[in-house]
Amino acid sequence: MRKLKNSELNRIDISTFKSIKKTPLIIILNDVRSLNNIGSIFRTSDAFLIEKIYLCGITATPPNRKITKTALGSTETVEWEHCDNIIELVKKLKSNGTKVWSVEQTENSTALKEIKQLENFEKHALIFGNEINGIDQKVINCSNEVIEIEQYGTKHSLNISIAAGILIWHFFNLLRKN
Repeated sequence: MRKLKNSELNRIDISTFKSIKKTPLIIILNDVRSLNNIGSIFRTSDAFLIEKIYLCGITATPPNRKITKTALGSTETVEWEHCDNIIELVKKLKSNGTKVWSVEQTENSTALKEIKQLENFEKHALIFGNEINGIDQKVINCSNEVIEIEQYGTKHSLNISIAAGILIWHFFNLLRKN
């Protein structure tokens, strides 16, 4: 096997990226503190053609040097918007036909491994919360459903950018089947 050169990767330019059909998946970051996590999620969102990222609460917004460092230009490709009130955003998305999932550990959450197909909603949205406190209970209560990544070690906690990568990849593959 030979490692491919950058010139062999068939990368698209920004204008092409903006014009092609996106994955009907929205990412919502609420009160995320780490600028590196924000940038990493932008980069993953670019890789899987995510429709939009909402940056809510205290979540920092581009342009920001620390976000840009990990985003590697994806803040220029992935559409994003800042939103002060996540509850209003969730209600608006739901009223427009989007199924909203909180990513959290709760009673009666749905294990990621159990989601083998998605209901026919126009779009899906995944909410990721603060690195320490997670997602506020009021936001969970507004969501359609809660999804949890099963964990078996001692921590039962994943870095938000890792959790986002796992879920984005999983939903991307399910949405491509539909």
